[in-house]
Amino acid sequence: MHLLRFGPPGHEKPGILLHEKMYDVSAFGEDYGEEFFDSNGINRLRAWLKTHPSLPPVPPGTRIGPCVMRPSKMICVGLNYTKHAFESKMPLPPEPIFFFKSTTAITGPHDGLVIPKGSTKMDWEIELAVVVGKKAQYVEEKNAMDYVAGFCLHNDYSERAFQLERNGQWTKGKSADTFAPLGPYLVTPEEIPNFNDLKMWLKVNGVLMQDNNTDDMIFEVPFLIHYISQFMTLLPGDVISTGTPSGVGHGQHPPRYLKPGDVVELGIERLGEQHQVVRAYDH
Repeated sequence: MHLLRFGPPGHEKPGILLHEKMYDVSAFGEDYGEEFFDSNGINRLRAWLKTHPSLPPVPPGTRIGPCVMRPSKMICVGLNYTKHAFESKMPLPPEPIFFFKSTTAITGPHDGLVIPKGSTKMDWEIELAVVVGKKAQYVEEKNAMDYVAGFCLHNDYSERAFQLERNGQWTKGKSADTFAPLGPYLVTPEEIPNFNDLKMWLKVNGVLMQDNNTDDMIFEVPFLIHYISQFMTLLPGDVISTGTPSGVGHGQHPPRYLKPGDVVELGIERLGEQHQVVRAYDH
């Protein structure tokens, strides 16, 4: 299934994609948040759909929101692609590097990027994200996929000066509003036969910057779930973003950073596409 959310920010409704068309499933009575995933919501929705074959369509032009509702946390993995580590001039990590991204950064896939106050080095990062399907503690790697609700597309926007030059952890360069577009869809695992072999791409103003495949991951999805769950409890609906491949702006020669008016487009095979227009902070 392809789960989506639509409507104004903060007032999204649940929907699904069927045969390339979006439908409203508000009558199901639940949004795609922690309680939904924790109570076997995906299978309950499947059963409900069998008895409700006639669904109202989502009107054309309706805003698409983030595909999950207010996750308790968003964990991002750093330097998890071999070529990206090389372009960053950093050694391959012996264990996963991870950090938090503020959930207030989460936005819809086409909402646009707002450059924060004081920013000088705005960068892009296409990533495969995993949505946790049930509470996970000390998960064994062999069982890790039992804890996956689905996959989605994420653009892990990063302010490199905040991240690398302002001391402390990377989180401060990752967490401004609009820095985490999610979606358009949460795609359930049976729709993704090989998450280790998905084409991924990102363009800036029509120029291809990232052209890669998830097969370049250093630590794969099951291991990441296992590893992170050794340090914290993962709750249903939590998002794990699995790292970006090579081609980020910071790795260009000379570095290339985003500016107002730039257009960023990105996509991952089977997970849909995003489109963001960059604008300056205007408050």
